Amino acid sequence: MEVKVLVATHKNYAMPKDDLYLPIFVGKSLHPDVNHSFQGDNTGNNISAKNPYYNELTAIYWGWKNLYLDAIGLVHYRRYLSLNHKKSLNDVLSRQQAVDLLKDHDIILPPKRRYYIETIESHYLHSHEHEPLEVMSRVIKERYPEYFPSYEKVMKRSWAHMFNMFIMKREPLNEYCNWMFDVIGEVEKQIDISSYTAYEQRVYGFLSEPLLDVWLDMHPEYSTKEVEYVFMEHVNWLKKGGSFLKRKVVGHW
Repeated sequence: MEVKVLVATHKNYAMPKDDLYLPIFVGKSLHPDVNHSFQGDNTGNNISAKNPYYNELTAIYWGWKNLYLDAIGLVHYRRYLSLNHKKSLNDVLSRQQAVDLLKDHDIILPPKRRYYIETIESHYLHSHEHEPLEVMSRVIKERYPEYFPSYEKVMKRSWAHMFNMFIMKREPLNEYCNWMFDVIGEVEKQIDISSYTAYEQRVYGFLSEPLLDVWLDMHPEYSTKEVEYVFMEHVNWLKKGGSFLKRKVVGHW
């Protein structure tokens, strides 16, 4: 089985040695002079120039359009899937482990991220501009009405598979990317983000995160397997928790 897991990065950074992984420098078309040895997301069929707005989706798009493999995945330069949950590049998911999992499953996912005190919808609205989510709801209802009940269900949950991390066999990957990029592209046509902060202009990456679970809810024919993930750097949980509660009380800022 031919499998590659793309590692989205925007800087020089230590990468796993296992040849399962292919580092992708995202937004390469906007930073042609950055000196690095990574594959850029600006070759072949690509949306590299949209990286400030699409985040890691430019890596997903590049892999989907340019790699003809049995399965393709995405992780981040600081976030990896791992079977043993150790913070070491030597202990991230290996090629053999990925192949073994894909023998019995179509899609590998990180664990559900649980918010407990709020829904995915309220979490988004407390963290980001409201208009994009409202437009996306309308786009799904009008363009893909059969998906709308699943969309409503997912947005009322208090958990989701976040970060746009996954490994998918080719068939589900084609189906998911065709649907997800069509939804996001239609939202892009209908909103003006020119007045948003640079952070909020990353809107299409943010919007895409709950779409994975919407699509999964509509496609129970595909077998999924959750695998632990590790964040390679230290997390200040006190600061992170404070930011979460602040958004809950006063909204995004």
